[in-house]
Amino acid sequence: MRHVLALLLLLAAPAFAAGPFRFESIDGGTIALDDWKGRPVLVANTASLCGFTRQYDGLQALYDRYRNAGLVVLAVPSDDFRQELSSAEEVREFCAVNFDLDLPMTDITRVRGGQAHPFYRWLAEEHGFVPSWNFNKVLIGPDGRFVAAWGPGTEPTSRAITARIEALLAE
Repeated sequence: MRHVLALLLLLAAPAFAAGPFRFESIDGGTIALDDWKGRPVLVANTASLCGFTRQYDGLQALYDRYRNAGLVVLAVPSDDFRQELSSAEEVREFCAVNFDLDLPMTDITRVRGGQAHPFYRWLAEEHGFVPSWNFNKVLIGPDGRFVAAWGPGTEPTSRAITARIEALLAE
């Protein structure tokens, strides 16, 4: 009986809670979160002219460390705090020259307010999370569920973040 109940609960749950969110890619085309089903995804809203911009190094280091195990790190440039360059091309060049990034990156995207991207509206409405500044990090589990969020003061490679990622990768 317990197995039947567990199966019914599993079937009633959404297949990927954070899908089917799509972002415009900074390289053209689209990025679909549900393409990463089964993998943890760390999403960070970023800005090129912010005091926390050095965290791009940490985001890339995190991606380099765990990508072969399945982690995806997604950078979401945003000008909501008026600290982003004026075009996606400028952001892409800035990140390539200064940080040698090869992690996935969206086009410049709204993360707060009525015009926020649907992913960020989902975070606000379902999980009460709204970015307070640039370089907030949100961890989405392999099943697409919200796992945790951290503010800009938490470094991407901090133990608080890596412990959660390692636990998800071990499941």
